[in-house]
Amino acid sequence: MFAVMDENTGGGVPQFTTAEYGSGAAANPCKACGKPIGGNYYQVNGVQVCTPCTDKIKTQFPADSHSAFVRGLLFGIGGAIVGLALYVAVALGTGLVIGIVSLAVGFIVGKSMVFGSGGVRGRRYQIAAVALTYAAVSLSAVPVYISQQMKHRSEVQAQLAEQHGASSDAASSATAQRPGALRAIGVLVLLGLASPFLDMADPAHGLIGLVILFVGIRIAWKLTAEKQVNIVGPLNAAPTAV
Repeated sequence: MFAVMDENTGGGVPQFTTAEYGSGAAANPCKACGKPIGGNYYQVNGVQVCTPCTDKIKTQFPADSHSAFVRGLLFGIGGAIVGLALYVAVALGTGLVIGIVSLAVGFIVGKSMVFGSGGVRGRRYQIAAVALTYAAVSLSAVPVYISQQMKHRSEVQAQLAEQHGASSDAASSATAQRPGALRAIGVLVLLGLASPFLDMADPAHGLIGLVILFVGIRIAWKLTAEKQVNIVGPLNAAPTAV
């Protein structure tokens, strides 16, 4: 028996909910190619499939490996970066944080991981896809915040320059008092990761954002879920009618 587990069936795998029974294996054509079955055959998800088509179906489910997971993870990280950039671009371009972009981020991350792994899916791919989707969406708050602060600072400095003409000295003094760069980056990353929950300070806006983020994560989870295919055989006798 050859079995692969997943919620989604797709590709060249025949999708049927009930099996058809006849007087023999040759009485029904192959459910994948439609040709008469001669000799041995297999049952794929409960329906009859010829040997050549069964071999093709098996090749659609490559074996998992460390290298496949690493490739999938690297492509997933790339997809997360693209998703983060998309989120930031929309936020800065519109002046609004549009949570629905989370759906696109989840799709990009999930598809990237599957492409990178060569079609291999599984639980560890799902966990990685969820983590990357959440990180991409939550950390998008960091560059948006930095952009807003830089804009605000430039406005303040312009006002100081007009009023006192000594903004450069004030700016130098403020720069000397800033915390170390690594510490500042660490704080920003932590705040970014917590941002979906910090947004709950505005319950209505925060809750909607969390729900949309969950849907985006769900998309990534489903795209990287293992496929379920149950292959029994080879058989050479007609199945017993029920």
